[in-house]
Amino acid sequence: MEKQKKIMVVDDDPVILKYLVNIFNNNGYHTCEAQNGVEAMEVLVQENPDLITLDIQMPEEYGPRFFRRISKDPRYTQIPVIVISGVSGRHLAINRAVASLAKPFDPEQLIGIVKNTIG
Repeated sequence: MEKQKKIMVVDDDPVILKYLVNIFNNNGYHTCEAQNGVEAMEVLVQENPDLITLDIQMPEEYGPRFFRRISKDPRYTQIPVIVISGVSGRHLAINRAVASLAKPFDPEQLIGIVKNTIG
């Protein structure tokens, strides 16, 4: 049996965080979560997820800074990132993201992107 894929959800809004975790769990994915870039780095090291969904505006450390940090680390450069943010111009913030979705997003569209990216 194939190992369940793991998605790390990074968002400072607990409502969005829970919503995303539920969407992924209901579609057969494992999840781990973080509420800012600093926490996300710790979770990333512990969990080694297959994909990351990343908010842009967060306290402590915002999304693009976290993304730059993982981009410089050879252990994590291959992990695909989906940006989910309410910020306009979000596609400019992280140019290597596999997709950028605006909040509120369509969960079906999100799952479609995830399935195309990691199966």
